[in-house]
Amino acid sequence: MSTPLLELKGVTKAFPGVVANDTIDLSIAEGEIHALLGENGAGKSTLVKIIYGYYSADAGDMSWLGEAVKVSSPAHARQIGIGMVFQHFSLFDALSVRENIELAIAAGKTGDELSEDIIEISTTYGLGLDPERDVFSLSVGERQRVEIVRCLLQSPKLLIMDEPTSVLTPQEADNLFEVLRKLADQGCAVLYISHKLEEIRRLCHHATILRHGKVVAQCDPTKEDTRSLAEMMIGKTLKPPAYELKQTGAEKLVVRNLSRNAETERSISLSDISFDVCEGEIFGIAGVAGNGQTELMEMLSGEILADDDSVISIDGVACGRRGVRARRQLGAAIVPEERLGHGAVGSMSLVENAFLGGHRRFNLTRGLWMNYANARKFAQQTCDDYDVRHAGIQVDAGSLSGGNLQKFLIGREILQEPLVMLASQPTWGVDAGSQLAIHKALLDLAARGTAVLVISQDLDELLELCNRVAVMFAGKLSEPHQVADLSAEKIGLLMGGAELESAKGVANAH
Repeated sequence: MSTPLLELKGVTKAFPGVVANDTIDLSIAEGEIHALLGENGAGKSTLVKIIYGYYSADAGDMSWLGEAVKVSSPAHARQIGIGMVFQHFSLFDALSVRENIELAIAAGKTGDELSEDIIEISTTYGLGLDPERDVFSLSVGERQRVEIVRCLLQSPKLLIMDEPTSVLTPQEADNLFEVLRKLADQGCAVLYISHKLEEIRRLCHHATILRHGKVVAQCDPTKEDTRSLAEMMIGKTLKPPAYELKQTGAEKLVVRNLSRNAETERSISLSDISFDVCEGEIFGIAGVAGNGQTELMEMLSGEILADDDSVISIDGVACGRRGVRARRQLGAAIVPEERLGHGAVGSMSLVENAFLGGHRRFNLTRGLWMNYANARKFAQQTCDDYDVRHAGIQVDAGSLSGGNLQKFLIGREILQEPLVMLASQPTWGVDAGSQLAIHKALLDLAARGTAVLVISQDLDELLELCNRVAVMFAGKLSEPHQVADLSAEKIGLLMGGAELESAKGVANAH
């Protein structure tokens, strides 16, 4: 066998109270697309940060093209041929595409010469970039192209990608896969992290599965199904939630002619949005990030007030001019997109965060004081009922993994038995086990009669959960459609701004 491009042996990394990587062995060949799978907190991010030079391993060896190496920094990683495209983009909005790329290339080409190289690389790989465009004017998919081209200009031998399709339409994801396959054909290796197991099966040649910081399995993902991959990740059998759609009841959330002017040139105006969500229904809103979903959620939750009380109603009560507290009193529960800082205060304990969300419905106050005993019971019940794994309910919320914190927030809201649930990106970046638990919780809530609104970029999630789906594009909302009449491709076209008739035409052609 040929010498591996990258080989790790016995790599270990510990932080206070946790061993993130425990004697990990990993081998990646030239031209291989290699998946790195695992639950939240399994050690994936720590491992790729060691490879990329952010962290130094406490123990173990790393070889690059057969020779021992210690990667001392990301700059050193790039120098030897390791590039990384992060889940959260590291671009300056006020600068052009060329200027952003120029900042990342040490002692490289500049000006027109660099622009020519950007055009050549982006054309070669079908990534279509204008070097002189300002980054703030780019779509999310175009911003990802900038990150990829920036890496490719440095001729990497190994490209690390962390959740690269989480903000892309299905069509954009397909284009990305073609780029990665082309790179692999030319000998570049790809280390690919994703929670979307179906795309792992479509794209990757090999998979390494981590659990609790250890390698627990190696497999050929093309010979597995998504359930078997998920079960290897979590170490137990998965049982999808059984859900039978019942007849929906009265309208519980009604939105009529909701508009909002953009406050800055980087925010989105909302234009004449109307929809309703009925008792027992899960209503989905799809869309690529940055098309007005954040602005819509702020207005639905009461963080930003409408000009007219009548544009939003909860259980028949007009509340467009009422704030978050008043809408919670009307029966709304709220799970925002941003877990830390918005859904929970990272430096406060689980008990205190349970109090913040549930004090009015669960008798968690005593006069002007917090009823600490009741708050503890509520926090413990949330953790027990929703399998939130923690080191004690006194720990800071910021110490939980993303999946466990999300289960805590979902549980905290559902236990209040709301009339209306507003959930934005409810499974963003969580593993298969946590995703299944959150889906079951939302389905059970709808089955008990709650009107559930889910805003998500995950089309599979919306098609699995929802009764009806509408699409946000450029601050406007499409007509809602029954899920039975939709496909991921049709939603993807609407997410890209296609007219409904065009989407229908494509769907009918298939």
